[in-house]
Amino acid sequence: MAGTIEALVPGGQANPGPPLGPELGPTPVDVQDVVSQINEETAAFDGMEVPVTIEYDDDGSFTIEVGVPPTAELIKDEAGFETGSGEPQEDFVADMSIEQVKKVAEQKSTDLLAYDVKNAAKEVGGTCASLGVTIEGEDARTFDDRVDAGDYDDVLEA
Repeated sequence: MAGTIEALVPGGQANPGPPLGPELGPTPVDVQDVVSQINEETAAFDGMEVPVTIEYDDDGSFTIEVGVPPTAELIKDEAGFETGSGEPQEDFVADMSIEQVKKVAEQKSTDLLAYDVKNAAKEVGGTCASLGVTIEGEDARTFDDRVDAGDYDDVLEA
């Protein structure tokens, strides 16, 4: 009866209720132990939705693998806003510095297709554009061009 459960949980705030409780209830694991370990391992992502994978065995043992929150969640947390813009091309909700973009790119690097920080930052810039977030006071839709032109090499290649 060993198995795997995947869920999105609020970082550091998981509880025995949904979505974990109903999934873990029929398994041989101690639900409270699983929740406690998830909260310990996701504390750094306080309040953000974090993907977790729980693998359990028939004897009640389990392992937890914590993923990285979605890029949009990391951007919202870093820039300090709740929801993206309804009109991201016209109505901007926040502005991020290149250092903030780099931080999100580094946090998310294991899940992105990019092979270096510079290209990972370009992927983050694309998410910024869809959320209505400017970068260094300029429309995020032009961020790729500015990166390609070398405007941020001092930060992104450091």
